[in-house]
Amino acid sequence: MIMGSGHCFWAIFYFACLCSASLANNANINFREREKKVLDQILGIGKYDARIRPSGINGTDGPAVVRINLFVRSIATISDIKMEYSVQLTFREQWLDERLKFNDVGGRLKYLTLTEANRVWMPDLFFSNEKEGHFHNIIMPNVYIRIFPFGSVLYSIRISLTLACPMNLKLYPLDRQVCSLRMASYGWTTDDLVFLWKEGDPVQVVKNLHLPRFTLEKFLTDYCNSKTNTGEYSCLKVDLLFKREFSYYLIQIYIPCCMLVIVSWVSFWLDQGAVPARVSLGVTTLLTMATQTSGINASLPPVSYTKAIDVWTGVCLTFVFGALLEFALVNYASRSDLHRENMKKKRRELEQASLDAASDLLDTDSNATFAMKPLVRHPGDPLALEKLRQCEVHMQPPKRPNCCRSWLSKFPTRSKRIDVISRITFPLVFALFNLVYWSTYLFREEEEN
Repeated sequence: MIMGSGHCFWAIFYFACLCSASLANNANINFREREKKVLDQILGIGKYDARIRPSGINGTDGPAVVRINLFVRSIATISDIKMEYSVQLTFREQWLDERLKFNDVGGRLKYLTLTEANRVWMPDLFFSNEKEGHFHNIIMPNVYIRIFPFGSVLYSIRISLTLACPMNLKLYPLDRQVCSLRMASYGWTTDDLVFLWKEGDPVQVVKNLHLPRFTLEKFLTDYCNSKTNTGEYSCLKVDLLFKREFSYYLIQIYIPCCMLVIVSWVSFWLDQGAVPARVSLGVTTLLTMATQTSGINASLPPVSYTKAIDVWTGVCLTFVFGALLEFALVNYASRSDLHRENMKKKRRELEQASLDAASDLLDTDSNATFAMKPLVRHPGDPLALEKLRQCEVHMQPPKRPNCCRSWLSKFPTRSKRIDVISRITFPLVFALFNLVYWSTYLFREEEEN
């Protein structure tokens, strides 16, 4: 009897569980049927017309108000050549359409979900600075519409856009760029449709946003209503402020250019007679610098103004070219010094020959005539001329010592002096240029921002 009663209890319990599960399934099915009936009730044929816009605030005949919210998922590329940037975002619109009110069944039916946007009225928003764009349809279209019991409609979609971004490259690569995202109504004027930013936090950006050569410093939301011949249209915009990462350009452009300029100065320390070495060094650095400049310009759009990078590469190219011209001047001065040295040598040889001839003549006359030497020598006598020069030198007032002249006097030839002066002048001028360049463009960057 006890065993029989135990089996009976478990059988009753199992039957009760089956009944409760069946009732729950039936309730769930009935609830889904209720959701379908609600959709048919508010969107049925002859009950809702998607061609007619919703009423204004509090059911008035004013313009329909649509609130916008954006979530920036990623920013792929920012192109300087095309002056555009690519962004992927989740775009949301929310508005009130009192025709879509329904009974929430005591709070159980929180919202209705649709995937067909053409079944309800939609704002005619478009991106005014868009170049290209596409929806995401893998695996299913990334779009949904939620209808809430009080008639509020939420439209959300994931899209990828390529947007125009006019850039000012005067301070490149020490610049900051502002790229905008503009949204406006295409056909409805402000009398019928008004776009507003959602209160609170209208724009969100993914936390781990990483860009290869830029940093997103901040973003600002604003309004940009436009007036045309057909009326005034509501417009919203987001300004994204990007700061260019300078470390990349410091490593790839500025340091290599400095190294090329310094290498061109090695020519000043080579011997004047090493013509092949100095010429090959100057030509090689000049061609390398020209190649570097052309590579930089190839990655930028052709603009009519001078960029900061143009000033840098132009001055560096001038320094390299100046080092090559310095060797040409040294070579010319070396040949001139050689010619002058030969002329002095010939002059000394002629003077020595004339002195030898005069002394021979005096010796011959003294031996032949045994005449007494005069107390006063003839004005043309070389010994008299030499004594006269020494007297003039002693009579001249002493000159003040000049450090530069005394230092340059250590180098007897003009060609060597040119090399020595270039060793000091070129680095000093280049250091002065760096001081002016960085102070000018860094301060201009702060002022413009």
